[in-house]
Amino acid sequence: MTTVLLTPIGFVTLTFCAYGIARLVYRKSRFFLFHPVLMAIVILIMILKAGGVPYEEYKKGGDLITIFLGPAVVAIGVPLYRELDKIRRQLGAILLTTIFGSLIGIVSAVIPAMIAGASKEVIISLAPKSVTTPIAMAISGALGGLPPLSAVIVISSGILGAVIGPTVLGFLGVTSRSAFGLAMGFSAHGIGTARALEIGEEEGSFSGLGLCLNGIMTAVFTPIIVGWLV
Repeated sequence: MTTVLLTPIGFVTLTFCAYGIARLVYRKSRFFLFHPVLMAIVILIMILKAGGVPYEEYKKGGDLITIFLGPAVVAIGVPLYRELDKIRRQLGAILLTTIFGSLIGIVSAVIPAMIAGASKEVIISLAPKSVTTPIAMAISGALGGLPPLSAVIVISSGILGAVIGPTVLGFLGVTSRSAFGLAMGFSAHGIGTARALEIGEEEGSFSGLGLCLNGIMTAVFTPIIVGWLV
């Protein structure tokens, strides 16, 4: 690896290039396993391994990208505003679904981890797996978990949800665009929302709503559930 590449700006450039290549491949193939985020991660791992670059060095550039996670979540408010009338009409159902979805997201991570004999730190780290990375890391850190582990789990669940979510929802016969979006937002947060936006604006808007509401509910419910079960 050249000296220029081994700088924070060089790693940022490498990340954007990897994602650009992955996105191009995905647009051409539309094969679900070629999801841009998943492919970009694989490409970066291969390059860093081949160049003998430790993760700590790459993270110097990765941190420059991470700071945009918060503003990216806020930007979801734009499509939400366009669907405001529909949201108002379905507000009761949305709130009920949010509570149920948040509880399922937490319990589905905590119970299997407890059965497997995971440590308390790991269980706490897994609990906020269904919310976006900044919120998950904040929850994990506040409760005594491992924020880096939470980030890895969140990204992994987001990629899995974005890859198989539309297929699973189609198999279950979900035809409502708003229900589809909420499901993607609850289960696959930001990455799922990006996938939902590819399908349609209404799906993406409701996915963004699910992402935001699930983040709030998970922040409220996680300390209660973890404290009760663990």
